[in-house]
Amino acid sequence: MDLQTDLAWIQKELQEVKDLNFIAAIKSMLKYRKEALLSSQATETALINEAEADIKEGRIYSIGEAHKVIDDWKL
Repeated sequence: MDLQTDLAWIQKELQEVKDLNFIAAIKSMLKYRKEALLSSQATETALINEAEADIKEGRIYSIGEAHKVIDDWKL
């Protein structure tokens, strides 16, 4: 699959579409994709910020402590 070829084909096909409902559906899908991507990035940023705050506040485990916590979960 060649991305550039596919994109060129999609653009050509969309230029010929006259159905407003179809265009609205495509527009809705593209907006949803963008919003989902932005939401995912915001979640990742929040998790990174939370981890950095934990580190600054000393809420961390050494490797040995982490292994002990995991071993305790297995009980």
